[in-house]
Amino acid sequence: MSRFESIDPCTAEPIWQGEAGDVAAAVARARAALPGWASAGLEPRIAVARAFKAVVTERAEAFARLIARETGKPYWETRTEVASVAAKVDISITAQAERAGSRSGDVAGVRQVLRHKPHGVLAVLGPYNFPAHLPNGHIVPALLAGNTIVFKPSELTPAVADFMAECWQAAGLPAGVLNIVHGAGETGKALAAGDIDGLLFTGSAGVGAALARQFAETPGKILALEMGGNNPLIVWDLAPDSLDAAAALIVQSAYLSAGQRCTCARRLVVRDGSEGAIIDRVTALIDRIIVGAPFDEPQPFMGPVIANRAADGLVAGAAALVAKGARVIRGLERLRADRPFLSPALYDVTGLTGLPDAELFGPLLQLVRVPDWDAAVAVANDTKFGLSAGLIGGDAALYDRFWTASRAGVVNWNRPTNGAASNAPFGGIGLSGNHRPSAYYAADYAAWPVASLEADAPEGTIATGLRP
Repeated sequence: MSRFESIDPCTAEPIWQGEAGDVAAAVARARAALPGWASAGLEPRIAVARAFKAVVTERAEAFARLIARETGKPYWETRTEVASVAAKVDISITAQAERAGSRSGDVAGVRQVLRHKPHGVLAVLGPYNFPAHLPNGHIVPALLAGNTIVFKPSELTPAVADFMAECWQAAGLPAGVLNIVHGAGETGKALAAGDIDGLLFTGSAGVGAALARQFAETPGKILALEMGGNNPLIVWDLAPDSLDAAAALIVQSAYLSAGQRCTCARRLVVRDGSEGAIIDRVTALIDRIIVGAPFDEPQPFMGPVIANRAADGLVAGAAALVAKGARVIRGLERLRADRPFLSPALYDVTGLTGLPDAELFGPLLQLVRVPDWDAAVAVANDTKFGLSAGLIGGDAALYDRFWTASRAGVVNWNRPTNGAASNAPFGGIGLSGNHRPSAYYAADYAAWPVASLEADAPEGTIATGLRP
C-alpha cells in the first residue's frame, strides 16, 4: 500500500502519516454491520447521534485546532466549523422526522402508510475546505436513516477525519457502522466502484461529472453530487449610505476561507460608469485584509490556500486572465515563495471573450462592468454552474426580478453569497449538482420511501367481468 502524509500548509510540518486504506475490507465491515444498525430502530440511532454531539462539544477546542493546523484556516473560523458539526445533529433529527419519517392515514377506508428504508452501505467522499462540516452533513442523516458508511476524506485532511471517527466511537457507535478509508484519487475510484449502495459526494465538478458517468450504468444506486460554482454577485442601485456595508459583503463573499468555499463569489457585476465608489471601498478593504496563520494575533481574516499546488494553479489562472487582457486592480501574489499564502485579488475582465467558465478556487474575484440590468442578469447566468448568486442593492421589486431570472440553488439579497443555513436545503443546478440538495434536504437522499396500503385481514371482491 502507498504511504502518504498531510502537512500544515503554513509550516510544512507533518500532521498525519499513514497508508492508503483497503477499500474492499472497509466495505465488507460496513456490509456486515448493516443488519444490526438498520434494525436497531430510530431512537437508538438518535441517542448515538446526540452522544456524538456531546463528544464534539466537549472536544471542541482540540477539534478546531486540528482543523486549523491541517487546513490553514483561521482559528476563529474553524471554531465555527466545529459548532456546525455539533449543530447538525439536532437539525438532522428534525429533518429526519419531517422528510423521512413514518406517516399513516385513511384512504377510502384503507390504511395508507408511508415508511422509509435505508439504502444500505453508502460511500461518502469529502472535501478539504470544510473537512469536518461537509462530510458530517452527509454522515449524520445517513446514519440516522440506518445506513452504514465508508468515508474517504480528502487526502489533504486525513487527521480531521480520524478525529471525527474517534468522536463517533466515543459516542458508542457500533464497530463497522462508520469506516474510514484513506487515500488519493485511485482510492476514491475504487470505493465508487465497490459493493456500495450509493455515494454522497462533495467536491469538484470534474470529479462529480466522472461519477455521474460511472453511475449512469447503475441507476439503482443513489448518487448525490454537491459541487462548485462560478458564482455571480450583482451590485446595483446602491444608496450612498450603504457603500461601506456593500463593500464588506463583497469582500466576505469573495475572500472568506481564502476563497475556498464553493459559494464564494467569483464574478462581481456592476453598472459601467457608476462603479467607482464601490470599487474604491472594496480595494480599501482588500488592502486591510490580514493574511496569516491560524493562531496569529491579531487573528487573520484569511489563511493560505490548502497547498502549494493549489496556489500554483491559481497563480497560473490569474496569469491566463492577464494574457487575455484583464486589467489588474489588485494582483494575486504569492506572499511567501515556499508556502501557499496568497493576496486577495481583483481583476477587471470587462469585454473579454473566451474566459474559462471555471471555478478558480481561491481569493480571486473578476469584475465585469455592464451597461444595463438585462446585461447584468445575462452575465450572471452565463455559466454552466448554478450554485450561488447574490444581489446587493436595489429594492424588493428588483430582487424579485433577480430571483426569478437567476439560475442558482442559493440566491441571496444584501447578504454574502457564501451565507447558507444548515436548516435549509443546500445545492445547485447544472455543473453544481444533480438535484440532490444537501443540508436540511439530506434526509431525502439518505433513505428511500415505501408506500403501503394495509388492512388487518384480507378484504376483496370482484364486482365486474366474471361469469355467473
